[in-house]
Amino acid sequence: MLDNKNILVTGGTGSFGRAFVRAVLDKYPNVGRLVIYSRDELKQYEMSQEFSPQEYPQLRYFIGDIRDQDRLRRALEGVDIVVHAAALKQVPAAEYNPFECIKTNVLGAQNVIEACFDNNVSNVVALSTDKAAAPINLYGATKLCSDKIFTAANNIRGSRDLRLSVVRYGNVIGSRGSVVPFFIAQRESGVIPITDPTMTRFNISLAEGVEMVLWALENAHGGEIFVPKIPSYRITDVAEAVAPECEQKIVGIRPGEKIHEEMITSSDSLNTIDLGRYYAILPSTTEFLSENYLEKRGGTRVEPGFCYESGSNPDFLSVEELRALIRKHVDPTHVA
Repeated sequence: MLDNKNILVTGGTGSFGRAFVRAVLDKYPNVGRLVIYSRDELKQYEMSQEFSPQEYPQLRYFIGDIRDQDRLRRALEGVDIVVHAAALKQVPAAEYNPFECIKTNVLGAQNVIEACFDNNVSNVVALSTDKAAAPINLYGATKLCSDKIFTAANNIRGSRDLRLSVVRYGNVIGSRGSVVPFFIAQRESGVIPITDPTMTRFNISLAEGVEMVLWALENAHGGEIFVPKIPSYRITDVAEAVAPECEQKIVGIRPGEKIHEEMITSSDSLNTIDLGRYYAILPSTTEFLSENYLEKRGGTRVEPGFCYESGSNPDFLSVEELRALIRKHVDPTHVA
């Protein structure tokens, strides 16, 4: 699928970007160019120590910000595929600096689309978040805007051979900013702060996130928001898995936090298709009438009123399963 293709990853020095680059280099050694586009020169330098351009001549490290449309246009010259992972993601920081988040997550998304249109890119997958479903914080609201911008861009692609789709998934275990490294850092204090004892979250590994993006690149018609079927966890169970000897102290939820996260709301149910491993939320347009999509792609419609929420998810990780995941994806020494 990616042989001889030129790929650009925005936010390519982040947790997802590094995992995606590793997977592409392993699975597709005949990939054309693989461009790492990000604004952080230190992270690019550090990443180049792991993925050396001498060892991997396909790689290009391109410093740039998605807020800069001219730089994006230059970076996208000759690029076939874009994976858009760049975003401002910290919920409290977005609440305190709202328009900075809007500049990157909304205006930056439009810049990516315009640059793709101008450079004959053929396939775009944008990463989203469970916080974009029925958002109550600014980060989630900006990602919902981004999702809408990418899916609606299919309406104005004209005669271009271009597909734009979105993948939406939950917390990535062990990634920067996730709760696991935070709990590990707090373990020595003897106290693990718990925002709310009933809080739940969806869970996905970086490898599963990468696999989903590769699947979307191959299977998207253009316009879908893909959602994986993944397990949930209780925040108290994560604390137990990391530090069973520590006191769990209730500190209250942070600004903009939910008790449970959603990935598909009941309002989305009328446009949602079950594809087996994934759900697809379809646009409300004639081209995407469920029957038309089912005829082309297969799958089944979900029941009206269906909602995919971390608290009511039938699949929950146990403490032992969480320990095994942390050993595998973070560090075997970091669990009891």
